[in-house]
Parts: sequence; structure tokens; C-alpha cells
Amino acid sequence: MNSAGTEFDVEINHPELGWIPYSVVEDDPDETIDNDALLTMIGSDYEAYVAPTAEELLQNRKDLQREERNARLEALDVLVLNPIRYNAASDAKKAEFATYRQALLDVPQQAGFPDSITWPDEVTYES
Repeated sequence: MNSAGTEFDVEINHPELGWIPYSVVEDDPDETIDNDALLTMIGSDYEAYVAPTAEELLQNRKDLQREERNARLEALDVLVLNPIRYNAASDAKKAEFATYRQALLDVPQQAGFPDSITWPDEVTYES
């Protein structure tokens, strides 16, 4: 909050955009957001914003890349864990699945992780 008590900087967890900065201003002409409701939600138990450390930012980037890797693993597992389709695959295709899965698991060990990643080529039944 500013010293005059007329502006309050907050972050709003937007359902699509994630955390975004927002300023609650006493004389804000924008009526699409109810600043009084926001202040009620915030309450009086708040702390000054503390910027994340370099370590926290790095960890956030790692977490995001691991989420991407995990999504790719889940997509692969949908194919591989279907016993009818998997058993119908050739031994060569099964080996491709195993190699691709291991490459995904190894992503965090890449030298540039999390900022520079070489994603393995996706393997599908058709490829």
C-alpha cells in the first residue's frame, strides 16, 4: 500500500494467465473490477511483496519443464499401457517407445536444463 493509503499493489491468480500484477486504486474509474471486494478478500493480514530469489526462479523454470516432460510421458503411457495396442506393436516399435521414454526421463540431466532443452522426437504407433 502506498503511504497515502490510496493504492494497493497485489497479484491476482487469473485462471488462464496465472499470477498477474494488479493495482487497487481508490479512485479507479474502471468499474469492471470491484476494488472494495478485492480489498475485503485481501483483508488486513498482508505482507510486503518480496521478489523471488534467483534460486526460486530457477526452481520455477525447472518445475515448468518437468511438467512439460511429465505431460509427454503421460501421453506416451496412454499408448504403451494399452496392452492390446502395445502387444500388437513390433519389437522395433517397442524399442522406440522405450528409447523415447528414457530420453524424456533424462531431460532434467541435459546440460542446459531448464533453459535449453533438446526434446526427443515424439514416437507414435504411426511413426
